[in-house]
Amino acid sequence: MIAVIKTGGKQYRVAEEQVLTVEKLDGEAGSTLVFDQVLMVGDGDNTTLGTPLVEGASVAAELLEQNRADKIVVFKKKRRKDYRRKAGHRQHQTVVRITEILTDGKAPGTKAKAKPKKAKAEAPAADEAPVEAPAEAPAETETKTEE
Repeated sequence: MIAVIKTGGKQYRVAEEQVLTVEKLDGEAGSTLVFDQVLMVGDGDNTTLGTPLVEGASVAAELLEQNRADKIVVFKKKRRKDYRRKAGHRQHQTVVRITEILTDGKAPGTKAKAKPKKAKAEAPAADEAPVEAPAEAPAETETKTEE
């Protein structure tokens, strides 16, 4: 399933699990964003175009990071006037991963994140002696001496 969304004055064609860099959006890494300005939704032969937006459609995304684009050089010059100005600019960006494309007014679900599998503790081999925890040392007792 694909969709066309509008954010930051630009339009993006998105699919599930796609990583996308868009204009800066508010939020912290790991939070969920919902894009509700959906211009088109397509699923194989079924395509729904909005006029201008598709009713009840939204796209859920996970915010991965906030960063800045590469520096661009802004150089101004007027020939024969001894006028030159040089400046740089780095645009703020947000990197998101599209998690769901929703239709019919559904709310974004909370998918369980994949957790790393824990390695199972291996049983000791038959020829090895089982390892026991060391016994705790007896607590030292304080004795009061009369002075």
